[in-house]
Amino acid sequence: MSQARPQEHRADNIPLAVSVIILTVLALSLGDALIKLTSGSFVIWQIFVIRSLIVIPVLLGVLAVKGRARFALPDAFWWVVLRSLMLVGMWVCYYLSLPELTLSAAAAAYYTLPIFITLFSATFIGERISPIGWSAVFIGFLGVLLILRPEAGDFNAYAVLPLISAMLYAGAMILTRSRCRRQDPVMLSLALNIGFVIVGGLASAAILLLPESARQGFLLAPWAGMGPTEWLAMALLATALLIGSIGAAIAYQNGPPAMIGAFDFAYVGFAVLWGLVFFAEVPDMMSTLGMLLIVGAGILSLRQ
Repeated sequence: MSQARPQEHRADNIPLAVSVIILTVLALSLGDALIKLTSGSFVIWQIFVIRSLIVIPVLLGVLAVKGRARFALPDAFWWVVLRSLMLVGMWVCYYLSLPELTLSAAAAAYYTLPIFITLFSATFIGERISPIGWSAVFIGFLGVLLILRPEAGDFNAYAVLPLISAMLYAGAMILTRSRCRRQDPVMLSLALNIGFVIVGGLASAAILLLPESARQGFLLAPWAGMGPTEWLAMALLATALLIGSIGAAIAYQNGPPAMIGAFDFAYVGFAVLWGLVFFAEVPDMMSTLGMLLIVGAGILSLRQ
């Protein structure tokens, strides 16, 4: 508790936070597009472990440049551990839902996250959310629905998983803001990537205990062989994760979660762009209107 008080007096840097979250979702959306392209080549746990093993030495190098003291355990150690586990759980839940849901249904359910961020901000850290702020959240979510347009029949029991994913992400960002605000973003990223390696390694070991007939699919298949193309793909995924994990920490340390959450909607616009580039998916009039609503919601959130 003694460390939480000084965190409250740290001044926000809104331009930095907004710029960084946009760069973050740009990198993460590109990484997710690459995962879609390579999902037939890897299993989820292989991606978790290998891309983080690429990222971790880079983070250690950055910490070494900053000085030996940076290698000390974070002041809020258990909060950092909880944040990392919540973020790992977020990705696990989201990927578990994909085999059973259409991508649009899963994404629409997941992008309720700014609503959870706004709600958790008001409930747990006492941030006042103005009517304009709430309006920005719902306008942005409407934009997401116009782009994705999930059909009611797409939703089933598995639709709960991306909702859980959204809640875990929202909770992790509230922790970033309230309990981990003074922590080095590089250290937060290192903790997250260590979490990926541990969880991915344990899951991979558990798969070896399964009958051979059960070792199939994106979640349960054995690790695939790695050639030059696969290593290049992993290096690109590691770069996206490096930018995303550090960027999310910086953004939510320097701006109100409700405001930064509204700019998280930019992910959908970038996803449409990568769909056009990689999969020749051309957005129609409704999708274009949705993107405009998302941009408008981000601008509106600055006025709350």
